[in-house]
Amino acid sequence: MSRIHRCLVAAAGSLLAWQPARSVEMLEPAQSPSVGEPSASRQSQPSGNEFDEARRLLQQGKYDEAIAALHQLESSRPGMKGVSHELGAAYYKKSDYQNAIASLKKALEENPGDSEAEQLLGLSFYLAQRPAEAIPLLEKVQTWYASANVDAAYILGICYIQSKDYPGARKAFAKMFDVPGDSAASYLFTARMLLRQDFGTVAEEYAHKAVALDPKLPLAHQLLGELYLYESRIDEAITEFRKELELNPGNAAAYYKLADGYSRVQKYDDAERLLQRSIWLDSTSTGPYILLGKVLDKKGETELAVRALQRALAMDPSNPIPHHLLGQAYRELGRNEDADRELKVAGQLEQERNTRP
Repeated sequence: MSRIHRCLVAAAGSLLAWQPARSVEMLEPAQSPSVGEPSASRQSQPSGNEFDEARRLLQQGKYDEAIAALHQLESSRPGMKGVSHELGAAYYKKSDYQNAIASLKKALEENPGDSEAEQLLGLSFYLAQRPAEAIPLLEKVQTWYASANVDAAYILGICYIQSKDYPGARKAFAKMFDVPGDSAASYLFTARMLLRQDFGTVAEEYAHKAVALDPKLPLAHQLLGELYLYESRIDEAITEFRKELELNPGNAAAYYKLADGYSRVQKYDDAERLLQRSIWLDSTSTGPYILLGKVLDKKGETELAVRALQRALAMDPSNPIPHHLLGQAYRELGRNEDADRELKVAGQLEQERNTRP
């Protein structure tokens, strides 16, 4: 499973966080009527006792056994209402979205008013990377609830992006952040989401639109700077970060990212000065300490580089990058045993990252 897909799965799971009680039940099979008590929308179906065993197995994480029990029930009692819904919810919880889609479609054929199945079907399409089919179902979620939750709007917006319907994405994100759909902020939020989804060209267009609508909008120039830095357009990145700091001289992240730009053109003194400002404003982020370690090492100030990297590791010991940089610094200082230790840890941590599902 890719990193982006893991994020999408997490986003769908987080839909439970703050919807109204009935909506919470609908969106998460683990807590929905499909594995718990029947909801009002399904009172015409069996009382639920027939599904108790399957629901118990689901709660224990025994997805295959629960699905087998439901299939057995389906075979022994042909035409029994609710089995397709239960199977769809079980497959959804198992992350078997293709089978969830098939079962939930059948559930809706049996009961077109099953709004729970309809919402789970939309989420299953989304998680199966079939955004065009998810959109009409997820749009209904927005109409069912006047204050549809933020994560539902996020998922819908991502589906629009994946379908290249960028105005639709902008409207979804505007609703998500409670801003007007044609505002500078809506373009900025959409640009950020586009950048996260690797739609860099459109993200740049939307960020420029945000600046055109509101030249003093915070974080718009920073987003452009990040995009240009990613594309190795260093001079343009530096210009945008400077503009951001003119608008907000207290932006610790902008100092850090501007320092990154300067470090890439070997302006190490300027980079060090900016990193110190970033750290003074926010001493809780590891990035500035890691970059400071690299910059100080480039300047030949290896002992100071070691201190900066040690500080970064004290904050995040599971990050392989400072371990690797610290190993290199120790090697330069002739501390070979310490260097070997750090480089070994860095390799182990990197391997763990690469083997995560």
